[in-house]
Amino acid sequence: MAERPATDKIDVPKGTWDRCEQCGHMLFSKEYEENHYVCPKCQHHRRVDARTRINQLVDPGSFEEFLEDLVSTDPLQFKDRVPYRERMEAQRKKTGEHEAVVVGKAYIRGRPVMLIVMNPAFIMASMGSVVGEKITAAIERATDDSLPVVLVAASGGARMQEGMVSLMQMAKTSAAIARFDDAGGLYLVICTDPTTAGVAASFASLGDFILAEPKSMIGFAGPRVIANTVKQELPEGFQSAEFMLEHGFVDRIIPRGDLRKEIVRLIDYCGK
Repeated sequence: MAERPATDKIDVPKGTWDRCEQCGHMLFSKEYEENHYVCPKCQHHRRVDARTRINQLVDPGSFEEFLEDLVSTDPLQFKDRVPYRERMEAQRKKTGEHEAVVVGKAYIRGRPVMLIVMNPAFIMASMGSVVGEKITAAIERATDDSLPVVLVAASGGARMQEGMVSLMQMAKTSAAIARFDDAGGLYLVICTDPTTAGVAASFASLGDFILAEPKSMIGFAGPRVIANTVKQELPEGFQSAEFMLEHGFVDRIIPRGDLRKEIVRLIDYCGK
């Protein structure tokens, strides 16, 4: 058989291969997807959008979404480089989502849950009035239906285009969680990369159990902001999930492929 000339190119179907953004390892796309977008070489957990996350967690066909068409009214008529309304419309076209969080009822290994999943693909899952309303509504329905709540946090924080209206969602969601707790509900939080700012300072830190994916960034202000404010050298990796585990902010670090099993274990342990 004649050898292929060295100058000949081999056509590779588009989408066949992927590359780990952490170590650069080349990955067969289908295997990468089946491994929950975790690099088998360096164990880097790629950020995934809300629909991908839901498909990874819930029993097939069990997710029942609600409030999917809720959109912001642009209360401040905010404009920076781009008017807020135009920015939001561009994000809806880009992601196919109306907002930065998806909520609904689902089953995880046969256990009914209220699932709340933030979407880092939508303005870095920033929290505005609609995000706060959907999370609050989901927690209130879980209270009425006696369902455990599983919340997957991933956010850059409060959405500046909605100003104080956005910051109010910290108190609004926290109050809903307090009522849920008074009713005896089980609240599980999964911190993914990144979980920061107003989200980390409110509903993401209030779980009965707080889990985290490996090497996720978890904290309030960014490292450079803190360093410039306190004028001190900060500990290496001080905003990593591993640092937070060591200092008691999170309860366990769970690889993505084990999350379903761990969620069910906690639900069964608490009798919910």
